[in-house]
This record gives sequence, C-alpha cells and structure tokens, in this order.
Amino acid sequence: MSGVLFPEIIRFLILEKLLHGLHFIYLQRQYLKIMIRFICLLFIYALLLTTAHFAKGQSTTSGANTITTAVPFLSITPDSRAGGMGDVGVGTTPDLSSQHWNPAKYAFMESDMGVSLSYSPWLRALVDDINLAYLVGYKKIDDVQTVSGSLRYFSLGDITFTSIYGTFEGQQNPNEFAIDLGYQRLLSETFSGSIAIRYIRSDLTGGQLINGVESRPGNSYAADVAFYYYKEFRANRQDNIFSAGINIQNIGAKISYTEGETKDFIPTTMKLGAAYTTEPDRYNKFTFAIEANKLLVPTPPKDSITYQDGAIIYPGNSSDKSVVGGIFSSFTDAPDGMKEEFQEINLSAGVEYWYNNQFALRAGYFYEHENKGNRKFLTFGAGFKLNVFALDFSYLLPTQQNHPLANTLRFTLAFDVEAFSNQR
Repeated sequence: MSGVLFPEIIRFLILEKLLHGLHFIYLQRQYLKIMIRFICLLFIYALLLTTAHFAKGQSTTSGANTITTAVPFLSITPDSRAGGMGDVGVGTTPDLSSQHWNPAKYAFMESDMGVSLSYSPWLRALVDDINLAYLVGYKKIDDVQTVSGSLRYFSLGDITFTSIYGTFEGQQNPNEFAIDLGYQRLLSETFSGSIAIRYIRSDLTGGQLINGVESRPGNSYAADVAFYYYKEFRANRQDNIFSAGINIQNIGAKISYTEGETKDFIPTTMKLGAAYTTEPDRYNKFTFAIEANKLLVPTPPKDSITYQDGAIIYPGNSSDKSVVGGIFSSFTDAPDGMKEEFQEINLSAGVEYWYNNQFALRAGYFYEHENKGNRKFLTFGAGFKLNVFALDFSYLLPTQQNHPLANTLRFTLAFDVEAFSNQR
C-alpha cells in the first residue's frame, strides 16, 4: 500500500510546488503591471501640466518666495544622460556621471575604471560666454570598494565693472569650481553607501570694491552622504532591475565674499528617486525613473523679522541659522506652513530606451512650483555607445516662452578604461 501511496505523494508535492511557483509569478506580473501603470500615470500627469502651461503662457509668480543660495552652479545638471531624462539621476542604473547624482552607484559599475567629460553652454538665450565643464572618473579598489573624483568648472564669461558714475573700473572673468573625492562600499549584494568630500571656490568679483566694500573669492567645504539599492531579478521571462537611491548633497559651511560679515548658505539638497529597468528581449531595454529633491536651507521670510540681538532679516534673505539648524528647520520653516513646504519639492520623471546596448533615446520632464523658481521643462536626449567610447547629447525645451534655459544643450563623452586596456 505504501508503494502505491508514495508516487501519489510525490505527484501531489510536485503539483503543489508548481502551483506555488505559478502563483508567485502571477503576483510578480501583477506587481510589475501596477508599477508600469503608476509610472505611465506620472508621465501623463507631467504631459497635462506641460499642456496647461503652454496654453496659459507665462505662469504668475505673484506669491513667489524663492529660496536662493550661493554657488548655485553646484545644482546644475552636468551630464547628458540625466539631462535628457528630466534631471533624473539619483536612483537610475549606474553610469560614469554618478558622482553628481549618487556616488554610491559606482559600487555596482561593471567596468573596473572609467572617465567622462561633459560640457554645456549655459544660458545661451541670454549670453554667449557662460559654460559648464565636468570631468569625472572612478576606480574600483576591489570587489567591494571604489573611489571616485570629479572637477566641475563654471565660467561666467567676461564682465565689465563700473563705478556708480559709470566709469570703467576693470574687466574680470568670474569663475567657480568644485573638486570632490568619493569613497563607495558595498554593504550587501544589493545595497551600497558612499561619502564624498568637496572643496568649493567661487571668484565672482576679482577683488573689486562692491558698494565700497572689498570683496574676495569665497571658499567652502562640503560633504555628500548617499545610499543606493540595486536588485536584478527575472519575471515574465524578462531580465529586470529595480534601483533606488538617496543623496544628501553639499552639507557644508556657509560661504562669504567679504571678511566674514555676510555669509550665505550653499545649496544643501536631498535627492530621492527610484527606477525600473526591463529587457523584453536581448535587443531592447527600457528604463522608467522618478525623482524628488528639496533644498535643505532656510526658507526666507515674506516679512521682516527682528531677532533679540537686534539683527533684522528682510524678505528674500536667509536667516542667521547654523548649517545643521538650517537643515532640520527647512522642513517646517515655510511662512505658509506645510502647503509651502510641499511647493519646495521639485519633481522629475524620465524614460530611457536602449537598442542592442548601442543606441539610446531619452525623454523627461522637470517640474518646479511657480512660487519656488518656476522651472518647468521637457528634455530629450540620445546616445551612441561603442566598446570603449560613448557619446551622449541632450536638449532642454522649457514650457514657458522666452525662458533663459531655452535650447540648453549638453554633451558627454565617456571612456571605458578597462575595455580599452583589454583591446591592447
């Protein structure tokens, strides 16, 4: 009797295992469908916002309370991949320009070493001599450790200084640059962390007298703390990747252009994002990404504030809070409460398509509330990749007419050092 029952028990167990596996696959498929629908809804929402702003024209900014910081060049998107995806980068799959977005991504790079150079003519709708250049690279120490570094240089062109009477006092070429080094480490098979340190120098006046006060270049130091999650899995007979990241950038000292009398916050920012990548077959690959970021500096008051020591903070100016105090208070200090706090969150979404890992097309949308800067634009990009080199390009199209960011271009040339060494 037992000999008869044993095969039946085996069949029952196999059937139960099969049904359990099918149920698991079904749940995965439902999860992926929900995710894709959610991302599609975000894109539809972005498209509706874009259409509304085209129809409305220039948005009103009567209630504007924009947060301003020193050295805003640190927040400019330097590379073409993110620039073509609506300025999305903290949670996307790793690339050579990850130093700006999330240096923890370098821990999951497949190549041992790489270098990238990006260039962007900036504000071409206003002037023709402002440029941003970005050089970045990384090197794996071993299977779990990586180091990275970058140089960002921002030239503001030639500026002529005159006195209050209009007499010529000199001509300068203001410029700013930042040098940073990063260390990344795999904390598990799917999770990594990174710390980056940064030196910032900003020379805007060339030592000229401004309102009778001698100016000087501003110097500051900052740090980034970032984490990244990367998970490869198969579902629906397809290779898939889910990735997510968080990066708190530019945690550092205030900067001054005088003898320390006035100090301004640098753009401490929190970025949070996620991406889903799927490969329907060996030739096609799609990535959908979303991101949110917020400045972690004090919101300026709309009315003048007098402190106990007699100091007066006027509308549009930052308070005298410390850097740490400014970070924590930035979540609750908006004059109009939580409504205004949510207005300070910038949103972006992007999509990327690769054919045969050689040709790429990208598109995205960036949204900033009209009271907090009113940047709303579409982005487009393309890329071409060989064994050693990769070339990317992006184009920015604002939703408002006569916008200073109109027709912004970015170019990126990437070089895979390991692939080049293997060919020799």
